[in-house]
Amino acid sequence: MNGPKKIVLAYSGGLDTSVILAWLRETYGAEIVAYTADLGQAEELIPVREKALRTGASSVHIVDLREEFVRDFVFPVLRANATYEAGYLLGTSFARPLIAKGQVAVARAEGADAVAHGATGKGNDQVRFELTYAALAPDLRIVAPWRDWDLRSRTDLMAYAERHGIPVPTTPARPYSMDRNLFHISYEGGILEDPWVEPPEKMFLLTRSPEEAPDVPTPVEVEFAAGNPVAVDGKRLGPVALLERLNRIGGENGVGRIDLVENRYVGMKSRGVYETPGGTILHAAHRALESITMDRELLHLRDSLVPRYAEMIYYGFWYAPEREALQVFMDHAQRDVTGHVRLKLYKGNVTVAGRRSPRSLYRQDVVTFEADSVYRQKDAEGFIRLNALRLRIRALRDQDRAVGPS
Repeated sequence: MNGPKKIVLAYSGGLDTSVILAWLRETYGAEIVAYTADLGQAEELIPVREKALRTGASSVHIVDLREEFVRDFVFPVLRANATYEAGYLLGTSFARPLIAKGQVAVARAEGADAVAHGATGKGNDQVRFELTYAALAPDLRIVAPWRDWDLRSRTDLMAYAERHGIPVPTTPARPYSMDRNLFHISYEGGILEDPWVEPPEKMFLLTRSPEEAPDVPTPVEVEFAAGNPVAVDGKRLGPVALLERLNRIGGENGVGRIDLVENRYVGMKSRGVYETPGGTILHAAHRALESITMDRELLHLRDSLVPRYAEMIYYGFWYAPEREALQVFMDHAQRDVTGHVRLKLYKGNVTVAGRRSPRSLYRQDVVTFEADSVYRQKDAEGFIRLNALRLRIRALRDQDRAVGPS
C-alpha cells in the first residue's frame, strides 16, 4: 500500500504528538496538518500553533468546539445521569469522539487522505478515536504511530525529541500525564501508576484542597429545564458560561476530586485521578431534581440502563446506533425534569438543601404523618397481603415438608 500523502494529526503540543508530527514527516514524507480542538484547555493552547509549525506542520487548525462540547456531549450524558464504574463522570470518554469528529471535518476541508492520533496501544483513546473515524469517515486511512514505530517508552520519545530539536516539557516537574477540557482534568501514568501512592497536592489545578477550602458552606442554586441546566443562582447562562461558573465555585470549595482504579476496554486495570468540580455539582443537583419529578418505574428503568449506556461511552461507541437509540430514551425520560435545586458546598462535599419543581410528583398532602383525607391507610392491608401471598405459599410448602407424613 502506498503511504498517505496528506495526514491530519490530532495535535496537543505535548511530548507524544510533537514527536509524532516529526516522525510522520520522516516516515511517510507526507504533508502534515496539525489539528487541535479547543475544548477549554485555556493557556495550554497558547503555544500550540507556533510549536506545530516549528516542528514541521504545513498548517495548523485550532477549532473552538467548547459550545458543542458542553451542549451536545456534556449535557446529554448528564441527562442520562451516567457514570462509569465507581464514579468516573466520563469527561475524557465523550471528549474524544468530538475531537475526532472535528478532525474528520478538517481532513475533508484539507483534502487529506489520512488521519493520525497520539493514543497508545494500551489505552481506551485509540478505540474512541478510531471507532469515530470508522463511523464518520470510513474511507480515511488511520495512522497510529504508537502501534507502528520502534519507540517503546516516553524516555525513547524524549531522546527522539532531543535528536530532532523538538522542544518538549521536561518530565521531572510533572511526573504524570494530564488531559484537560472544560469538564474536567484527568491525571494518569508516572507516579500515579502505583495505586498505593497518594496524588501530590501540587498536581491539582482546578480544585483547592478540601482542607484549605472555606470554613463556611457556600450556597448555590441550579435551575434545570427538561434535564438541562440553564441557570446558576438565578442567572441564566449559556452552556459554556454555566459550566465555567460552577467549575469556579466548586473548585474554590474543593469539590470534584476522585481517585479511581478502572477497567479499561482493552482488558487491563488503570488508575486515574480526576478533577470535575462543575460536573460533580451538576450531577448531584440533577439527581435531586429527578427524585421529585420522575415516575418511580421510569426512574428505576432508566437507572438499570445507565451502566450499559456509560459503558458504551467509555468504550468509544458514541456514534454507534445503540448509544444513539438509548439517548432518545434518556432524553424522553427527562421531559419533566424541570425546576430548581439548592445545594451547599463545604470542603469537598455537595449537600442537597432543597428542591422544587412545577412538574413535581411529590405530594405533601399524601406523604404527611399528620391527618389527611387523600390516603386510606387501611388500603395497605390488602396491598401487603397480595404481595405476601407467594411468600406465604412458599413458607407453607416448606413447613409441610419439614413436618412430613405422620
